[in-house]
Amino acid sequence: PVSALIHAATMVTAGVFMIARCSPLFEYSPIALIVITFIGAMTSFFAATTGILQNDLKRVIAYSTCSQLGYMIFACGISNYSVSVFHLMNHAFFKALPFLSAGSVIHAMSDEQDMRKMGGLASLLPFTYAMMLIGSLSLIGFPFCTGFYSKDVILELAYTKYTISGNFAFWLGSVSVFFTSYY
Repeated sequence: PVSALIHAATMVTAGVFMIARCSPLFEYSPIALIVITFIGAMTSFFAATTGILQNDLKRVIAYSTCSQLGYMIFACGISNYSVSVFHLMNHAFFKALPFLSAGSVIHAMSDEQDMRKMGGLASLLPFTYAMMLIGSLSLIGFPFCTGFYSKDVILELAYTKYTISGNFAFWLGSVSVFFTSYY
């Protein structure tokens, strides 16, 4: 459990935290904020798109994490650092469920990671199925799950930014939400 929290919370999110900590510097450069917004939106979109094309369970989870990092970064780019850190904290908790569940599934499948060879796991691993379902619903931003509150606020604030970079981030973020629900 500790390794899941370390992986989901600290290793991959340090860059987002550093952007949020350096926010006073970025606020002096509107161009830097636009670049951060575009990079975050593109990261979210391309990681979600690549995640759809993967068959390996660990790779899908890794690309899913990259997509969520894109949300956090474009939230920083539209000057909503607190919302970005809120999504960072939510992500740390709801990503631990799929991360640990994937380990349980891989162990039960005799170290098989190819999702095409997995099926009927709900009856074999009912508790793992329930935990994976809860984590996945929160990941896609299903209403009343923790991911919903942070993702919805990020997309709402991007939409109400009324700038080209904000609209760009909103549309790519919205498409990324759809792709996230697909994988």
